[in-house]
Amino acid sequence: MITQLQSDVETLARPSGRPVGSPGHLAAKQYLLGRLESLGLQDYLGGSFELPYAAGGTQFTNLVASLPGSGSAGGALLLGAHYDTCGRTPGADDNAAAVAIVLETARILKLAGCKRNVVIALFDAEEPPYFLGPAMGSVHFYHHQKTAKIDCAFILDLVGHDVPMPGLENLLFITGMESHPDLAEVLMSTPENDRLRTAPTLNEYVGDMSDHHVFRTQGVPYLFFSCGHWPHYHQLTDTADRLNYQKMRATAQLLAAIVSAADRQGLAKPAPAYDSTPAELLLMNRALGSWLPGRGMRVLENRADISALAARLRTVGL
Repeated sequence: MITQLQSDVETLARPSGRPVGSPGHLAAKQYLLGRLESLGLQDYLGGSFELPYAAGGTQFTNLVASLPGSGSAGGALLLGAHYDTCGRTPGADDNAAAVAIVLETARILKLAGCKRNVVIALFDAEEPPYFLGPAMGSVHFYHHQKTAKIDCAFILDLVGHDVPMPGLENLLFITGMESHPDLAEVLMSTPENDRLRTAPTLNEYVGDMSDHHVFRTQGVPYLFFSCGHWPHYHQLTDTADRLNYQKMRATAQLLAAIVSAADRQGLAKPAPAYDSTPAELLLMNRALGSWLPGRGMRVLENRADISALAARLRTVGL
């Protein structure tokens, strides 16, 4: 499915960008409506995948679909990514790659089947000047369009590029495991993938970079997936030819496995406070243990070691 991933990105990543209200934004919306229909998904509210809303005299549209589960217990799981761009930039990595991966993950999950309903949400208005404000698509969805409880949200942003650090090109950061102890079990049960290194750690090392913000602040368990910033972030050079489609395919496969594992877990009960450090140490050493010694770092043993590594990785743009 690399061809479909690349086709989605190339179609969305127009040179003129997809800022809200632009012709590119409208074209992206129409294309994504067709893709949601082609996957055989159901509309979320009834009648259309489009969930329009207005704020400050501007019109916006969240695109939301549903993959019905086979069971009736528990709330829904949500897969989300924003489809607008920061100004008139192509936005291949930010955020066409994430949208393409969400669509591919939905395809995989539809074939595999889930007990819970899975919401596929392509959010509008994530970029400035709407970022973290009431018009932000994910914020508006949560407060005004959500029809049922969300047991866990899986949000993607900046997931198409190689991490610009020798030996860690295939790294994928995952934050939010601390939001529910069941997520530690979910991540630890996911098989290793030799094409993708994962570094699960605290969201506080990264901050609310994207649409996971509203879920975190509302106490909803979540995982946020990102490869961090890179030199082409919010630049005219953020083009489809710079992405790693093999890595994107591996990310979609990983995400499908994680969602399936979460579907089997509890997650419906309120999250008690817990220390995610032991799980972080296990997972980060599993992914980075062979890389650390060659960079003058020891195997991670405690929170201070994780914090030191996070500080080092932030120098490459996380």
